Amino acid sequence: MTTANPLSDQTAVVTGASRGIGKAIAIALGKAGIEVVINYANSPEKAQEVVEEILDSGGKAYSMQGNVGDEKSVETIFKKVLERSGRIDILINNAGITRDGLLMRMKTEDWQSLIDLNLTGVFLCTRAVARQMLKQKSGRIINITSVVGLMGNAGQSNYAAAKAGVIGLTKSTAKEFASRGITVNAVAPGFIDTDMTKGLKAEEILSAIPLGHFGKPEHIAGAVYYLATDQSASYITGQVLQVDGGMVMG
Repeated sequence: MTTANPLSDQTAVVTGASRGIGKAIAIALGKAGIEVVINYANSPEKAQEVVEEILDSGGKAYSMQGNVGDEKSVETIFKKVLERSGRIDILINNAGITRDGLLMRMKTEDWQSLIDLNLTGVFLCTRAVARQMLKQKSGRIINITSVVGLMGNAGQSNYAAAKAGVIGLTKSTAKEFASRGITVNAVAPGFIDTDMTKGLKAEEILSAIPLGHFGKPEHIAGAVYYLATDQSASYITGQVLQVDGGMVMG
């Protein structure tokens, strides 16, 4: 006798899921039997590769193009998801960019474009799913922040500000939604081996990481999977889970 997988009736939206951390998260959720919506902005081929990998593993997935930093685009994304899937159980706010530069030389457009996607995008997507999750009286929202949002980093004032803002947004929405069975948490990666960290001075960074190596996207995916699916995580909300090799403690 086989037992039905309770996750097979759930739908998750992962923003920025065509590569890196988002891709690893989408694949982990897909392999668990959750229907995964692969959001992407500019890489339809890469998004489809993620969809195919999930389908090949026996899972369910489809892609959805859209800029999560744009209000109308976000409204369209979630309207289409609800029309196709009927519900949204899990939202992973992962999409993000970097526009590094020293504050004195930073262009206003490099500040604003990053804030629009990395912070306002989280607000827009959270607001877009809130009504449906409140109606369902259940939901898991997981925001990908960064240890940079906790400790700051020279040359990343825009990124640090946005990621710190995501932490504040996480805690506030967790308090607003808790009475309706919706949890909101954040995962704060340290330095993860992705396209975003290529070109960094590895030796200097590694000396600050007690475990002595960069993390992998799968490490973040595991943390997100726990918060999104594990029964014990239903009693965890408003928290920031650091996955950073011990880089930031306390």
